[in-house]
Amino acid sequence: MKKILSALLAGALLFCLAGCNAGSGDDSSGASGQAQKTKLTVVLDWLPNTNHTGLYAAWKLGYFDEAGLEVSIQQPPEDGAEALVAAGKAQFGVSVQENLASALSADSPLPVTAVAAILQHNTSGLVSLKEKGIDSPKKLEGRLYACWDTPIEQAILKSVMEKDGGDFAKLNQVPSTVTDTIAALQSDIDLVWIYYAWDGVATKVKGVDTNYFEFRDIDPALDYYTPFLIANDSFLAEQPETAKAFLSAVRKGYEYCIQNPEAAADVICEMVPEIDHDIAVESQRYLAGQYQAEAAQWGLFDLNRWDTFFGWLYDNGVIPRRLPAGAGVTNAYIGQ
Repeated sequence: MKKILSALLAGALLFCLAGCNAGSGDDSSGASGQAQKTKLTVVLDWLPNTNHTGLYAAWKLGYFDEAGLEVSIQQPPEDGAEALVAAGKAQFGVSVQENLASALSADSPLPVTAVAAILQHNTSGLVSLKEKGIDSPKKLEGRLYACWDTPIEQAILKSVMEKDGGDFAKLNQVPSTVTDTIAALQSDIDLVWIYYAWDGVATKVKGVDTNYFEFRDIDPALDYYTPFLIANDSFLAEQPETAKAFLSAVRKGYEYCIQNPEAAADVICEMVPEIDHDIAVESQRYLAGQYQAEAAQWGLFDLNRWDTFFGWLYDNGVIPRRLPAGAGVTNAYIGQ
């Protein structure tokens, strides 16, 4: 999703989303007689996209207002949302499990915790033009792949190729930040790593025939969480009821998206007019089945699956130390 949206939404702006204060511990009143708002900041993982629609729906439909919150949604700095949340400059942020694993396994672990799963499953994989016949990882041999050249990416590619009997050394790679997946596939690039909710849907909407396989179908350990909401640990300890109120409002926003995918597409397109409406509609229809999937409710983490991926990262040399069970994640604030 980062690839195509980096060009598509280059002009997107910061959005300040406001509501009213209620039950957050701040009962002071202004001259108008209204209770003062509780201000919170959320930092995205990238430019606004359909993964974030529940946040915008929570604002537009008044769920933040009902929770007594004034919420500012910001784009991340170059070093990502994790650092900003850890520093206390934002109470919440959007992250992915591989980033959090690095943050938690560092010599000075960042004080952040995952508090709500935006999607229940890893929906990323490799896409290629159908005419090239690349329908399994072994067939990556001799092909040209546009890579980010990150440790997690290389470890996953090596693992899935070897599981399918392929030789990772035979994959040809070129470092490239793909901004248009379809254009890249119609050039000399054979394969692109995509997140299906945007790039995969885009190929369908544009009528491009492709082969696509997801990493989680090859190895269940790769069914990791991406993306999810993180929170500052001190904030969680000092203002647990505010954290719960925020997450309750966000949960309502995502439940609205699940029940009303076409209307949810209208919400994100209103907030970010640069988004292609046709792709947004199809993306929301797809995500309606992914936000919660088989979980008992939106936002809950499968802690066993969380730990399995952290163990995979250590076993494959991506992080320097094995993390303890339940590291960096909790279901305590999402409500059940």
